[in-house]
Amino acid sequence: MATQEKKAQLEKKAGGKVSYPLGRINFILMGICMLLIVIGFWLMTGSANTGDTFNKDLFESSRVSTGPIIAFLGFVLMAFAIIYRKKDINQADNEESNA
Repeated sequence: MATQEKKAQLEKKAGGKVSYPLGRINFILMGICMLLIVIGFWLMTGSANTGDTFNKDLFESSRVSTGPIIAFLGFVLMAFAIIYRKKDINQADNEESNA
């Protein structure tokens, strides 16, 4: 019951429209970033060194450089995906008229 009253108050303040901190585009961007992170970690996987023989696959470029770079980009872009806010059309028009 209290939550319904809070929702009604929020709708009054926002003029009938509830504004959420993250929009649809944020979740799409976060999904793409998660996919990049998973791909980066997948590229880093492989068989381990058994000890009997030396496994040369440990030093493949996909495991040593490509995978970590892609995963790092996913983490960095995740911060951008969370912070990103779509510019309102009305706000953009106001800024152009003020300039």
